[in-house]
Amino acid sequence: MEKQLPHEHHDPNTQSHIMEALPTEDMVRFVSDALGQLGDPSRLRIFWLLCHTEECVADIAAYVHMTSPAVSHHLRLLKTAGLIVSRRDGKEMLYRAADSELVGELHRIIERIGEISCPE
Repeated sequence: MEKQLPHEHHDPNTQSHIMEALPTEDMVRFVSDALGQLGDPSRLRIFWLLCHTEECVADIAAYVHMTSPAVSHHLRLLKTAGLIVSRRDGKEMLYRAADSELVGELHRIIERIGEISCPE
């Protein structure tokens, strides 16, 4: 059964293509959550850093001039949003950007909008 819109502004073929391409609610929620996390300046800065290096909480805190507990809080939110991943190395937990298409695109967009260059 094809969904009918209350007003027909397009021909039926265009409407059908749009309806087929419309992202699912789960996908929209996933992208919205990721973008929402990057709306915080501290998380955006941490995310950008982790797009370029793998670091522990103490080093991230030193880079961004924050306390380790504050950094840990932001890392939890970024990880929950699927933007970063972690791995244990002995007693330390190391963090880096997730290897996903969304993360790569967000990294490029941040650098384009902010006119930031990747470190060499």
